[in-house]
Amino acid sequence: MDLQLKDKVAVVTGASKGIGLAVVKGLAAEGAHVVAGARGIESLGGMERVTAVALDLATPDGPARLMARALELYEHIDVLVNNVGAVRMRLQGFLGTSDEEFKWAMEMNFFAALRATRAVLPAMLRQGSGVIVNVVSVNAFFEPDAGVLDYGAAKAALLNLTKSLAQEFGSKGIRVTAISPGPVSTDLWLGKGGVAQTVASATGVDPETARKNVLASIGGVPTGRLTTPEEVATLVVMTASPLTANVTGSNFVIDGGLIKTM
Repeated sequence: MDLQLKDKVAVVTGASKGIGLAVVKGLAAEGAHVVAGARGIESLGGMERVTAVALDLATPDGPARLMARALELYEHIDVLVNNVGAVRMRLQGFLGTSDEEFKWAMEMNFFAALRATRAVLPAMLRQGSGVIVNVVSVNAFFEPDAGVLDYGAAKAALLNLTKSLAQEFGSKGIRVTAISPGPVSTDLWLGKGGVAQTVASATGVDPETARKNVLASIGGVPTGRLTTPEEVATLVVMTASPLTANVTGSNFVIDGGLIKTM
């Protein structure tokens, strides 16, 4: 299927690994020009149709500098994918999570996307079209324990912003959607300092056992496996496509059946 993204200009944040890297590859494979922003860009080197930009998207001016670079190169932006984000396990619960830790979660998971969106909207409004896809999380509305309470609060704010922006800018040709993954096979879950390793260290088991224990404790995943970054990227690319031109304000969940409610 031709997703009609050939020669569209897309900006992806948090683009160097995991979901972000998969999104970059997916958009480029559909013929889009991709401006990919991340602190480290080694993994993006030599990719056809991809311009890598090294910068820190958690800084107040980082997102705006990325949008400026994309506009310098192409003079317009058709798609923004707000993917940058991070989580730290909070094993001490609410009372053990400080204001500074909540601020960190908000900077990484809400303000980076907020600032990128604010920076790209003037260009999209001038051209009368654009798509913004926010990578959120099931933790925006699913909190089985306090382990990611600050992350969940930040992602809930991003999901709320998605709905608000879709209402405000829909009549101006701009669509805003959200993708909410459950557990994904990325560093966030499986890498150094990720969920599995953090829980393993705290409970005295190996990371694989910790991963299984965590999934069981939150209700289990019927498919029996983590979602892959490529599966999330497929949803991102599809919602960015003109073929889904009347989809806005929607939140698409991809979680292997983790969420059992309607």
